Amino acid sequence: MNAESHDVNPLHGWKQRFTPVPLSVPHVRRAADAALRAWGLDRSSAALVLLVVSELATNAVRHGRVPGRYFEVRIACDAEKMVGVEVSDPREGHPALADPTPDDESGRGLAIVDALAEAWGVRERVVGKTVWARIRL
Repeated sequence: MNAESHDVNPLHGWKQRFTPVPLSVPHVRRAADAALRAWGLDRSSAALVLLVVSELATNAVRHGRVPGRYFEVRIACDAEKMVGVEVSDPREGHPALADPTPDDESGRGLAIVDALAEAWGVRERVVGKTVWARIRL
């Protein structure tokens, strides 16, 4: 899904760069969880946001890796409890929903994001792309 409006007017914001290796994904979750808890999000709301963050970060590591380059995760929350998640990586391309079979062990990340987010999409950058999602809590 692509929507034109994906920005959140932040009351709270957090961003951090990570090395695109599989071991970074748990670090992304822990750092994002600390930010969400500092903002006072309840456990179930934080878990919803963290699932989206984790899926997008995993995609950045698996599909967006460029040697010697980082990926960046940004989260913002506004006063109306709209949370914006953005994950930027240096790889060109436009991710799309997959249609995995029941036996496939991967390929469900964007389907999970699509199910949980009010809207999501991809924004091309000068170098790479940003995959974003909006989550209404």
